[in-house]
Amino acid sequence: MRRLLQTAAASVWLAVAVHPAAAETFVWPLPAWMPPPVVPGDNAMTAAKVDLGRHLFYDARLSADGTVACVSCHVQERAFTDGRPTSVGIDGTTGHLNAPSLANAAYLPVLTWANPHMTTLEFQALVPLFGEAPVEMGGAGREVEIFARLAADPYYATAFAAAFPERPQPDLFTVTRALAAFQRSIVSVASPYDRFKYGGQSDALSEAAQRGEQLFFDHRLECYHCHSGIHFTNNLKTIRTSTGGGEAGYHNTGLHDPYPDAAPGLIEITGREADAGRFRTPSLRNVALTAPYMHDGSIPDLRGVLEHYARGGRAGSHPQKDGMIVGFEVSPREVDDLIAFLESLKDETLIHNPALADPWPEDHPARARRVMP
Repeated sequence: MRRLLQTAAASVWLAVAVHPAAAETFVWPLPAWMPPPVVPGDNAMTAAKVDLGRHLFYDARLSADGTVACVSCHVQERAFTDGRPTSVGIDGTTGHLNAPSLANAAYLPVLTWANPHMTTLEFQALVPLFGEAPVEMGGAGREVEIFARLAADPYYATAFAAAFPERPQPDLFTVTRALAAFQRSIVSVASPYDRFKYGGQSDALSEAAQRGEQLFFDHRLECYHCHSGIHFTNNLKTIRTSTGGGEAGYHNTGLHDPYPDAAPGLIEITGREADAGRFRTPSLRNVALTAPYMHDGSIPDLRGVLEHYARGGRAGSHPQKDGMIVGFEVSPREVDDLIAFLESLKDETLIHNPALADPWPEDHPARARRVMP
């Protein structure tokens, strides 16, 4: 597996010239207050590349048996999560981790729950496509067959040429880059809270949500220490970030003691005991749409999450539990207010944006056998 990813990564990062016809500027759907994300210098955003990536994202022919597409674990209506505790791949293979939202993934300096080496969407795309532990789309060793399927489709015959004029065929390089470009276009910055906080609409939040905001940023609860900044996570990278690699935050939230071998946290990559049970802080944008919660989907609703932190975690004795997880007292009304605030982070434009929706007709081979949650 490691050799496959190393070989594939080398192919993904192979530099090629960009044809002028493909270099048209992509217009980010962003308000003035939100800086664009960082885009790799050798994978410029273009409208043609993003549209190609959207078709690939929803195409189950990218999987070994034609049943699993990226959308099988990242559904637009659920803010690009799947509603399951952990993801399901081909042949019903169950993974060990909850599918994270893809909204604003372009702003994250590290991807996935606990792998600090996953720093670009181009590289990360290799894991679901060709990973074997667990198998998600099952493409390892079947690359030629999969790319031949794509090449035979009339849409792709012109779309790859439009997006990659110098390399107009589906292969590891073009597929991963187009998928990354589409995922970078999944931006969510139009929630009621955004209108209230940055848009000057004082009536965009209910009184309960405004009380919840005060509690969220109060030292008594300490939520904001990890869920900080514009995306409510201490993981952020934009074109204005002063630190070149961005900021990355991982925490042990006292969920297990010990953590299961299948999902041990950052220690799986670093080997450092101090990283046991540490997982990346998820963004809270659209959190009302992304249940169940935590890295293993073990808490079904927001009320349960607040109860978990109020009692200082359910595995209070883990030696690596973050020092911020100390518990707090909160009244039933305050819990309701906090949930009202968290629900105000839901962006209806994200889940109804046709530019992010499935482009394939229902009876098209791209989705005819596709399994959805």
